[in-house]
Amino acid sequence: MEAGERLPGTPTPMHTWIGTDGVKLAGDSWGNPDGPLVVLLHGGGQTRHAWGGTGKRLGAAGYSAVAFDARGHGDSEWCPDGNYSQDAMVSDLNCVLTALGGQQAVLVGASMGGCTSLVAVGEDSVDARALILVDIVPHTEPAGVARIQAFMQQRPEGFGSLDEVADAITQYRPQQTRPQSLDGLAKNVRLGKDGKFRWHWDPRFIGNQHDRNRRHARLSACARRLTLPTLLVRGGNSDVVSEAGVEEFLGFCPRAEYVNVSEAGHMVAGDRNDAFGLAAIDFLLRHVRTGEMSAGSPA
Repeated sequence: MEAGERLPGTPTPMHTWIGTDGVKLAGDSWGNPDGPLVVLLHGGGQTRHAWGGTGKRLGAAGYSAVAFDARGHGDSEWCPDGNYSQDAMVSDLNCVLTALGGQQAVLVGASMGGCTSLVAVGEDSVDARALILVDIVPHTEPAGVARIQAFMQQRPEGFGSLDEVADAITQYRPQQTRPQSLDGLAKNVRLGKDGKFRWHWDPRFIGNQHDRNRRHARLSACARRLTLPTLLVRGGNSDVVSEAGVEEFLGFCPRAEYVNVSEAGHMVAGDRNDAFGLAAIDFLLRHVRTGEMSAGSPA
């Protein structure tokens, strides 16, 4: 299956970098290029656009914020051999950091992007200044993970209209108001030669399932090795990360700070961008200061 055509109105990436295996990675940036670098990594099935509000807020606070689409997602290329492993994601992150000048960065990762960030730091692949993990810990709740996978695997035959796409998203996130305009959905789907709309991600990405026990062991070992300033942010209504999972992580990394964002689910930044942005910038201004603007600066 091919990626399909981008729909009119899909934002054009500001940057393109070459990842491992020669995969092209699409990215955007905000703020002062000379400010401290903050790299934002999205979750599985998301794109760099999930960080738009956060990127603008970070830029207004004096940071140089960069977000890129993971391989097989958004405007980044699909991997020819379907390699969407954790190691490939970490290698891509290193490629982007090298392209950005090799400077020490803050890593902010949500879900899949959080796993990439945690492994990159915990296994000494990346020398980061600070780490923010968004609704991801070594132990995730099977029911919540299964719900995400079910959403991503639905309708492989495609959607007949953007209205059907909007219905699927609303069913998955019933707490969110269904958008009145469908224009914003353009970046979430691609149009196939058969006239059907399909999600922007490579279906082979879903097939890269991880052994839960092996994944837990690897992420736990990485968490124990963290020595840099670390913030864990959980969505108060998340069905993927429980308070028990948070307690386990804080046992592995007792120096980490923890924020629970009420009225937010697994997609914390999307559900409560205001609260998440303020928590992230408060943490950064204490550990990676810019001195240019206050934490309350508008996005």
